[in-house]
Amino acid sequence: MTYKQTQVARVRDLIQVGKVFNGDAGGGIFNGKTYPFVLQDAGNNLFAPVRQAVCDYMRKNDIAWWNGALTNHVLSSQVACLNHLFPLREDRQAVLALVRQVCPAITDVLRIESDRYLPAYIQFEATSDADHLNEIVTTRGQHCTSLDALILGVHRDGRRILFPIEWKYVEAYGNDNKAAGAAGATRRARYTALIDGSAQLDRTCQETYYFEPFYQLMRQTLWAEQLVAHRSEETVQADDFIHIHVVPAGNRELLHKRYPGGKGMEATWRDCLRDQGQYVIVTPGALRAPLAGGPHDALCDYLNMRYG
Repeated sequence: MTYKQTQVARVRDLIQVGKVFNGDAGGGIFNGKTYPFVLQDAGNNLFAPVRQAVCDYMRKNDIAWWNGALTNHVLSSQVACLNHLFPLREDRQAVLALVRQVCPAITDVLRIESDRYLPAYIQFEATSDADHLNEIVTTRGQHCTSLDALILGVHRDGRRILFPIEWKYVEAYGNDNKAAGAAGATRRARYTALIDGSAQLDRTCQETYYFEPFYQLMRQTLWAEQLVAHRSEETVQADDFIHIHVVPAGNRELLHKRYPGGKGMEATWRDCLRDQGQYVIVTPGALRAPLAGGPHDALCDYLNMRYG
């Protein structure tokens, strides 16, 4: 079975035994069709203690949900990211422990003050104050480069380090070329000069950047570079960045597919990067490992049962 199929099977079993999803029986409708692994009530897709807080945060910060509203699809990566990180966002020590998993030299984390409502140590669907990527639209979560999550840390040498987080769950991609056609020409016009001027992206990989998941990673890298370059103009001010890519180890369809060039995902992407230390790939389980045995045990139990 594919990774997605294994996850469908396990969450269907959880629904049948009445665990995790607040007794929701499943059989909900998604895109006009009924599925046993889709919930009747989308609210049951979120960790119960923060369910209302998540919805308030998204609404009051004018953040667009994927697909227009909180989804009832249990395999949503946006929901997975929120379930893992939102309950921690006001816990300074917990957030610090997470980022130290990928950069042990971080000594503190800072509130991200560009959230109008409830700024804390993790921001979701992050965008910059200004459009630095020629995308015109800067609506959080919609029609522009938005980060699944964002953390701002302080390095022991005093530098502020930005941690853009891209969260994956069951995603797998075909070979659609996003540089093709009229839409592709628009994309190239937006990003080519930025790629050519990038300190991190190798300009000789221009073709790779228009295939997923590299199209997302390319834009996020440019976003972080431009935020650093324009820090004097931005609410979030950082001196450098480390890009965190959260991917379940079992998702072989994403990780081990042979992409254009013949290599797997991580090797293909690393061939495009100049500074390997600015990209870290980690599993959800490894990222949340420091939480075990602490005040977030209930969250850990929920995440372990739901996501394995």
